[in-house]
Amino acid sequence: MKALQDIILKPVITERSVDSMAESKYTFKVAKNANKIEIAQAAEALFQVEVVKVNTLNCTGHTKRMGRFKGKRPDYKKAIITINPEPSPDRDGKKRKGTIEFFDGMF
Repeated sequence: MKALQDIILKPVITERSVDSMAESKYTFKVAKNANKIEIAQAAEALFQVEVVKVNTLNCTGHTKRMGRFKGKRPDYKKAIITINPEPSPDRDGKKRKGTIEFFDGMF
């Protein structure tokens, strides 16, 4: 089993991702070998939210040039996680949240 922090690496903060937060959709950079089920379980455990849907995208790294030299940024995987804005209590009786607190001050 992978550690939860090894599955969800970091949030993706762009204009489009901040606009989609109003619809309870949060964007993260995730491990390339993680599947949708692992991503959903990691998000539920890390942020105490109820995940409704996970969409994943394999993104290719951009080609960059500096003078006559070419280089390529690394490829990565991105996940758009949709959470339930009106959460129900967990099976264990724990209270779930309707938003991810890290993003609350963004919009």
